[in-house]
Amino acid sequence: MTRHICLTLCLSCLSILLIVLAVWDHLPDHRILHIRTSDTDREPTATKVTRELSVSPSLLDVTNFSIKSHSVFRSYRRVRSVTECSATPEKRFDCARDRALSRAECQSRGCCYVPLPADLSGGPPWCFYPPSYPGYTMGPFVPTSKGRAANLTRSKPSYLPRDITALRLEVAEETSSRLHITLKDPSFPRYEVPVSPPPSEQSSGIKNPLYDIKFHSDPFGFVVRRKSNGRVLLDTTVAPLLFADQYLQMSTSLPSPLISGLGEHYTPITLDLNWTSVTLWNKDMAPHSDANLYGSHPFWLVQEGDGLAHGVFLLNSNAMEVVLQPMPALTIVSLGGILDLYVFLGPDPQSVARQYQEVVGYPMMPPYWALGFHLCRWGYRSTNETRSVVQRMHEANFPLDVQWNDLDYANKRRVFTFDPVQFGDLPEMVQEFHQKGMRYVLILDPGISSTAQPGSYWPYDEGLRRGVFIKNSTGHTLIGKVWPGLTAFPDFTNPEAVRWWEECIRDFHAKVPVDGLWIDMNEPASFVHGSVDGCPDTDLEKPPYVPDIIGGQLSFGTLCMSGQQNLSTHYNLHNLYGLTEAIATYSALLKVRGSRPFVLSRSSFPGLGRFSGHWTGDVRSDWEQLRYSVPAVLLFGLFGVPLVGADVCGFGGDTNEELCVRWTQLGAFYPFMRNHNDRPNAPQEPFVFSQEAQAAMRSALLLRYSLLPFLYTLFHRAHTSADTVARPLFLEFPTDDNSRTIDRQFLWGSSLLISPVLEQGSVELSAYFPLGMWYSLHDGQPCHSKGQYFTLSAPLDTINIHVRGGHILPQQVPALTTTAARSNPFSLTVALSDEGWASGELYWDDGDSLDTYERGDYSHILFTAGQSRLVSDPVVLNGALDGLILGNLRVFGVPSSPKAVLANGEIVTDFTYQSTTMSLTVLSLSLPMTEEFTVQWIL
Repeated sequence: MTRHICLTLCLSCLSILLIVLAVWDHLPDHRILHIRTSDTDREPTATKVTRELSVSPSLLDVTNFSIKSHSVFRSYRRVRSVTECSATPEKRFDCARDRALSRAECQSRGCCYVPLPADLSGGPPWCFYPPSYPGYTMGPFVPTSKGRAANLTRSKPSYLPRDITALRLEVAEETSSRLHITLKDPSFPRYEVPVSPPPSEQSSGIKNPLYDIKFHSDPFGFVVRRKSNGRVLLDTTVAPLLFADQYLQMSTSLPSPLISGLGEHYTPITLDLNWTSVTLWNKDMAPHSDANLYGSHPFWLVQEGDGLAHGVFLLNSNAMEVVLQPMPALTIVSLGGILDLYVFLGPDPQSVARQYQEVVGYPMMPPYWALGFHLCRWGYRSTNETRSVVQRMHEANFPLDVQWNDLDYANKRRVFTFDPVQFGDLPEMVQEFHQKGMRYVLILDPGISSTAQPGSYWPYDEGLRRGVFIKNSTGHTLIGKVWPGLTAFPDFTNPEAVRWWEECIRDFHAKVPVDGLWIDMNEPASFVHGSVDGCPDTDLEKPPYVPDIIGGQLSFGTLCMSGQQNLSTHYNLHNLYGLTEAIATYSALLKVRGSRPFVLSRSSFPGLGRFSGHWTGDVRSDWEQLRYSVPAVLLFGLFGVPLVGADVCGFGGDTNEELCVRWTQLGAFYPFMRNHNDRPNAPQEPFVFSQEAQAAMRSALLLRYSLLPFLYTLFHRAHTSADTVARPLFLEFPTDDNSRTIDRQFLWGSSLLISPVLEQGSVELSAYFPLGMWYSLHDGQPCHSKGQYFTLSAPLDTINIHVRGGHILPQQVPALTTTAARSNPFSLTVALSDEGWASGELYWDDGDSLDTYERGDYSHILFTAGQSRLVSDPVVLNGALDGLILGNLRVFGVPSSPKAVLANGEIVTDFTYQSTTMSLTVLSLSLPMTEEFTVQWIL
C-alpha cells in the first residue's frame, strides 16, 4: 500500500514537472521588449510589447499527456549542454533582442533558454547566446595601404532578415594611441558617414603602440589589450557579431563599470550598467530620463580604475541602441551603415578626449562677446518690449552682452522675414544695440513655409526652383508641419542648398545685421509624423527592429525615413541634419560677416563643436533639472562641444526666486550662459526679483565677467589643444578614487573648482576637494585637503569657488558689456602651492577676427610665481594689449606679512595683508601688460 502511494505521488510529481516543462516550451522571454515580429505582425505606434503567457487547454489535458510529453523530450534533446548554458545572469547576452521568443523559438536559433526568478524581471535575458554560437569565420590578413585586411564569411545565414554573409575587415594602427577597425560589405557599397579621415602616422613609423590586438578566427572576434599591463579593454568574443542590412550588432566586455558618454541623455556623468539601454536618435524632446534627446554621440570613455582610461567611437549615424549590463559589458545595435570603430588608448582621460577630437575635429574659437551674458524669451512680442528689457537690465546694473529674440520677430513665423508691425524697426533696434557695445542673435528654424502665395516668399520660391528641399519617395517636395504651418526642409547635404542658405542669410543680414544665429528645431522636428501625406509602407519606415525611442517609430515627430537627400535617404542621414545645418550656417555667417561666426544648435552629432555651440534644450524650472544640467554640460565637453550651457532659471514652467538665484550662480560658470524662458511662464529676468536676489545674481554675473580673460584662455586651449573647458574632476584627478563619479561639482580648466548649491533650502553643502592646497576665490581662505569632503557655508548670496594652489588666474575689472570690460585694467590672482610656486597664462586677441592664432595675430603672456615674486613674460605680442595695464594683484598663501612690496624695483605702498587667510592684496599698480614686469613681496 505504501509503495502504491509513493508510486502514485511520484507519477503525479512527474506529471506536474512535464506539464511545467511543456508550458516553458511555449513561454516567451517575459522581459519588456520593443519589437517588430514579422512583416505581417507590425505595430507601428507601439514602443513596447509584453507577450503574455497563454496556455492552451489541450496542453493541460491529462489524456493527451503522453503525446505532449514526447514533444517536450524531443525538444530537450536539442538543448545545449549544461556547461554551454551555465552563464551567470550578468554575463548573458541577449539572443532575442529583435523580438520576443518562446523556448522553442529560442532553441531553434541555437541559443540557451533559462528562465529566471520574477525578482529579476526586466533584467538578464532568458534567451542568450552560448559561448560556441556560430558566427563569421575570418580568413588570412593581407596588407593594404592603410594597414591590413581580411575577409569574414558565414557558412550559413543568421536568423536576421537580409543577412550579409561576407564582410571585409580592415585594421589600421593609425597612431600609437589610436586603433581603427572597420567592418563593411565588400560586395555592395553601404552608406558611410561622410567625414574626412583624420591624419595618421605610417604604420611602419608607429613606435611603442599602447595597444595590442588579437583576433579569434572562428567564430570571429577581437580582443584589444593595453600593452603596458595586459588589461583587456575590448573583447568582442563574448557574443557573436551580427551584420544584416538593417541590423548590425556587436558586443564587448568592459574593464570597468565607470563608463561615460553615449549622449545625449538625462543621466549622471557615469552611466547605470544595471540592464539599462540608451538610444541614439535625435528627437525634439525636453530632457527627462529614459528618453532619446536632441543629439547622438556614439562615443564612450571608460575609467579603468587606476588612473588609466580609454575611449571608443563608433562612426555611425543610423538609429542606434546601446545595451549596458553589469558584467560589465555593452551591446551596440545599429539599424544601418557600417561598423566603423576608433579605439583611443589615452592613457589618461584627458588624452582620450583629445584623441577623440583629433578624429571629429577641434572646437571653433568663439568670439569674445559670446562668453558674456545672453538674455532671451519666447514672448518678447515687439521691438519696444525687447528694448525695454535691455534698458531695465542696464538700469539695474546687470551685465548684458547679447539680446535675443525668439520666433516672435518673424512675420507669420516665417524665417528670413520680420513682422512689419511689431518688429517694423528691427534693423534700427539692432543698430542701437551695436552702439551700446552689445550684440544681437535671433532664432532660425530650418522649416521653410510652403503656403505663401507664389512670388511672395523668396526663400521657398527660390528653394523650390533650385531643388534644395528634401523630397519624398515619389520625388516631390516632402511637406511637414512646424511653427509657420506647412513647411519644406532644406537638404544641407546638397551643395546647391548650402549656396541657397547662404544667399538667404546674406539677404536677411543686409536688412537686419544679426551677430549670430540660433538654429533650433533641427533634429529635424515636425508636428506631423513623416509628412502631411504620410510615408510609404517600406522597410525604411518599418524596419525589422526599432530601438526604444520616443513614439515607437523612426518618423515620429520628424520626417519620413524614405525622404530623399543628396547623399542618401533620411533613414541614414537623420542624425546628421543638425550638424549639416550648423556647417552651412557657420559657413554663411563667416562669408557674410567676415568675422568669427556664432551659431547655437540644439541638434548635435560628433563634430558639431567645430561649427557651433549647444544648449541643453527645453529644461524645466525645477531643482532636479538644475542638478542634472551639470553632467549635461560636462559630457558635451567630452564630446568636443565646449561652448555649452542650460537655460538659466529653466525654460519650461514658472521659476521661483531661490531657484533662479541658484541657477544664475551655477550658470555664471556654464561656458555658455543664457537666461531663456517660455511664453506662458512668469518673468525671470534678473531685474524682476527682490533686491536681495538681484544683488546675489549681480554678484555672480560680475564674477563671471571678471574671469572672462581666464575663460577665453581656456577656450583658446580647447581650440588649439582640445583641452576641456568645463571639466569633470576625474579628468583632472584620474587616480583619485573619490573623483570618479562626482558631477555636482566641476572645474574650469585645471585651476578653478566650482561647488554650486543644487538643492532647495540649502545654505551649506558638502564639497569634495582633491589632494592639494585650495583657496577661496572670494577671500583667499586656504584649505589643505588630503582628498576629502568639507562642509562649506553657502547662504543665498554665495557660490563657492576655489582656486587650486599652483595656479594663476588672469582677470579684468568687469563692466556691463565685454566691449567696455576689454578696456579695463587686468588683475591677477596668484594661488601659491605648498612649495610657494604658481603659474598661469593669458591668451588675448581682438576677440572677433578669424584665425588669429593660426595667423599669429595674438598676444600670449606667461606668468610665474616663486621665491616671493611674480614675473610676467610676454611670449607673443601683436598690439591687442596695447594700453592695457595690470591694476592689482592678489597672492594667496603668503606665510607672513610682507615688510615691503616692490613693482619693477619700485616701492609700492598700497597693499594689505590678511593674516587669517594669509592673503596679500596689492592695489594701484599700473604695469603695462605688454612689458615684462616683476612684483616682489619681501618677507
